[in-house]
Amino acid sequence: MKALRIAGAGLTAAAAVALTACGGGGDTASGGTSSSAAPMSSPMNSNAGVTTNADVFGPACGKLPQGSAPGSLDSMGPQPVASAASTNPLLTKLVAAVKAANLVDTLNSQQAITVFAPADTAFDKLGNAKVTELANNPSRLTPILQYHVLPQRYDAKGLEAAGTVQSLDTAGGPIRISGSGDSMTVNGAKVLCGNIPTKNATVFVIDSVLTPGM
Repeated sequence: MKALRIAGAGLTAAAAVALTACGGGGDTASGGTSSSAAPMSSPMNSNAGVTTNADVFGPACGKLPQGSAPGSLDSMGPQPVASAASTNPLLTKLVAAVKAANLVDTLNSQQAITVFAPADTAFDKLGNAKVTELANNPSRLTPILQYHVLPQRYDAKGLEAAGTVQSLDTAGGPIRISGSGDSMTVNGAKVLCGNIPTKNATVFVIDSVLTPGM
């Protein structure tokens, strides 16, 4: 399994909650015909995968604002994930894509999910032409987006213990978790800042965009 390194302002992992099965507007309903979205479900233990500021790790975490400033851990923690991401300085291109796809409410409304969110630097590896092509083709974009969200909340220890996890794009195949701590990878993509707590999701900022089916 490999990571597709995708760049630009039009595509994002966290937007992966463009769930064909969950509804949430026209963008959601236009999902790829070749993919199958897993139903959203919460783990039996409502605290499973929930993290705190003390659990956050990774080389890019130091780039987050400190204290209670917008985008800080203290600020993001009480907010649902899309709202929290909108203040995270590592995810400005993600935020643009979520808004463009009308997925803010869909993402915020989920109860317990895990989001693999490519950092802005992950979008700098494709030209604008390719990004625009994907953004204008929901049937191709949706499976990629779905592949970055798990219908269950995991922390880093949970991911490490699982070894492989299934995303919302069930046709995309399992996601392989390797290593631990600062050496953790997700289908080969490095975790830049992991265990970020939000109200309804645990977020792992990664350095590449994952490719379903590879």
